[in-house]
Amino acid sequence: MLERLNQAMEHIECHLDQRIEVSDLARIAVTSEYHFRRLFSALAGIPLSEYIRRRRLTVAGAEVLAGERTLLEVAVRYGYTSGEAFARAFRAMHGVGPGEVRRVGASLQSQPRMSFRLIVEGSSSMRYRVVEKEEFRVVGRKARVPLVHEGVNPAIAAFIRAIDQETLQRIQSLSDQEPEGIVSVSDNLDDSRAEGTELD
Repeated sequence: MLERLNQAMEHIECHLDQRIEVSDLARIAVTSEYHFRRLFSALAGIPLSEYIRRRRLTVAGAEVLAGERTLLEVAVRYGYTSGEAFARAFRAMHGVGPGEVRRVGASLQSQPRMSFRLIVEGSSSMRYRVVEKEEFRVVGRKARVPLVHEGVNPAIAAFIRAIDQETLQRIQSLSDQEPEGIVSVSDNLDDSRAEGTELD
């Protein structure tokens, strides 16, 4: 299944400048369109349409910087019916308009190409015991972040960096644990994961 899913991902990469039909992707993965969309969202943490949009704007950003095509040619190449629509989408992802990038250059956002592989976990045993505890409250901050299956998740790292000292001290004042053990990350996954991961 993973091999066929990665073949579908290769199809996306080869057709970023063309119309991509979900029916074609589902046929490659040997599943229905409905299940392909759900499977992709569950594994990738974002909807299929959003991933394709981000990949197109990532590649379009490189072409804008390269300067070999006009901005309108780049817009049409990646499925936009007007320069204005392309500029809006470009700015929403990259934080800067394509014209400005072409004139002065800028740092752009990138959606890396995705592929899927199987990782088996849970092969080691663990000792545990069940204890009863008095009622307690859990406090903290939460954010929705995309799934990253290897390496550091930049969204989680940015979330942790954004916690200011005042908030940290407030959390510490509410805790009966040692300060070193207060800030931690756990994942509480939404059933569909269609919009990402709930991070508590």
